[in-house]
Amino acid sequence: MQAHDGSGAGDEGVLTVGDIDAGALAALLSRHGLSLQLVPDGAAIPGSYWGEPEAGLIGHQVFARADTPVHSVLHEACHLIVLPPERRERVHTDATDSIEEEDATCYLQIVLAEGLEGVGRHRLMRDMDTWGYTFRLGSARAWFEQDAGNARAWLQERGLLPAGDMHRRATAA
Repeated sequence: MQAHDGSGAGDEGVLTVGDIDAGALAALLSRHGLSLQLVPDGAAIPGSYWGEPEAGLIGHQVFARADTPVHSVLHEACHLIVLPPERRERVHTDATDSIEEEDATCYLQIVLAEGLEGVGRHRLMRDMDTWGYTFRLGSARAWFEQDAGNARAWLQERGLLPAGDMHRRATAA
C-alpha cells in the first residue's frame, strides 16, 4: 500500500466533509478520544501533511474544512487511533513512518466508514482509489478483501477491532 502522492489528481466526485453530516463524523472521532476541528473555507488546515484540502492532525485533534475529503479525515484520525496514547500527544502533521501502522490505518478507515451514513466501506474504498492510494492488488477493495490480513491481525492484537472474523463480516456485500 502507498498513500496518496499529494498531486490532487482524480479528486472529482470524492465525498467531502461538506457532503456528509459533520456532526456524525465528529461523534465517530469522539468515540476514539479525538476531536474534529472544522476550519473556515479557504483557511489553512493546521497539521496537514499533504496540504489543503487534506485533513491535518495535531495531538488528539483532526482538522478539516468542508472541502476536505472524508477519506482523508478518516485516514488521519486512524493514524491517531492506532498510536498508543503517549505517542498521540506528540503528533503534529506526520503520525508515522511505520508500514504496519500505515496499513492498519488504511484498514481501520475502511471499517470506520461503515459508521457514517452515506459513506460506508465501498464508497470509501472507491474514493481512496479515485484519490490515488495505490495497492499491490490494484484497488483498495482487492487489498482489503484479499491482502490485508496482516493489518487486520495488527489491529486485533491491539484491541482496535472486535475479536472473531472481522474480515468476513466486513467484506460481506
